[in-house]
Amino acid sequence: MNADLLKQHLKREGATLVGIGDISEALSSEIMHLNRGIAIAVNRNLNRGTVEILSRLQGLAVAWLSVRGFRNLSIPPDSDRQKDKLITKLYKLFCHKTAATCSGLGWVGKNGLVINREYGSKLSWATVLTNAPLLPDRPIRESECGDCDLCVRHCPSGAVTGHHWSVREHGKKLVAYEKCAALKNVRQSIEGKPNCGFCVTVCPYSRNGKKKAANS
Repeated sequence: MNADLLKQHLKREGATLVGIGDISEALSSEIMHLNRGIAIAVNRNLNRGTVEILSRLQGLAVAWLSVRGFRNLSIPPDSDRQKDKLITKLYKLFCHKTAATCSGLGWVGKNGLVINREYGSKLSWATVLTNAPLLPDRPIRESECGDCDLCVRHCPSGAVTGHHWSVREHGKKLVAYEKCAALKNVRQSIEGKPNCGFCVTVCPYSRNGKKKAANS
């Protein structure tokens, strides 16, 4: 089933990137029947306005799938993990990084974030899981950070370990989040969690895109 119509529909409505991933290998038994992940990204920092945009795009994807008779499950943006929502209980079963990498929209960088060749780590993500037999995009299974270690050297809390991400070695600890959370006097996210952002802004892909990053 060709997914181009869905991708074009979501991009016309404001999505920066849309990808389809075969997520079969990453699913737990509870959601094994939903083996396609629709990764949706917008080129905005994650804030309440961004959450509203992503939620609206998810709603459009759900409507597109539902009218065709397919099952679906929306995994909201990270900042929308409200404790009183049933979906909150499923966050540990699936993460946006999986859909993004399986759909070829990026890899997990040394900073622990999805890095896209054009937009770096500046994208905010949402995911819709479905049983629709959508033709998947080619996945990215290895880090493309290469020898670059700017995020390692510039992390003020020393939280970035410098390990390379790989689907084959997904258990590696890329970021010591307890060190990141302990950092004082940093910008706060909308959840009140520490978020200094150095690992995003220092990344050549975030600053320059794919063309200049290759020459950095």
